Amino acid sequence: MAFLSSMNISASGLTAQQLRLDIVAENVTNSTTTRVEGGEGSYRRKMVIFEAKSGRDDFRQAMARAASGMVPNGQAAGGVRVTQIVDDPSPMKLVYDPTHPDANEDGYVEMPNVDMVKEISDAMAATQAYSANVTILNTMKTVIGDGLQIGK
Repeated sequence: MAFLSSMNISASGLTAQQLRLDIVAENVTNSTTTRVEGGEGSYRRKMVIFEAKSGRDDFRQAMARAASGMVPNGQAAGGVRVTQIVDDPSPMKLVYDPTHPDANEDGYVEMPNVDMVKEISDAMAATQAYSANVTILNTMKTVIGDGLQIGK
């Protein structure tokens, strides 16, 4: 049933984009955190790494399989998955504030490498991708409903 694999693909996109939004929220929340639990300095921005799930054929293979009526056995439908959440290697920002408890001997505080412009653009991109996947699921729901009406 091809429509179920289409729904699984969209659902994987929803899950991945939701995690991406969660990471953006964590970055924004910690944009002024100068200490982390392990005592390793200030908070470091996190990024989500996506990877395409297996199951995608090139067009010729997909057409040959569809023409022969073959169903891939045990093969994933495709989609996306989060492979890892990594720390952003960009340098931290130094801010002069000698009154801050975490200031070094020169009066500078190492602030997180969180850039609000990047976070807002990441959030907007994740929201758009999430919305697109919701649209796909709603379209699939309509198509399935219309198909069931034809069978009456």
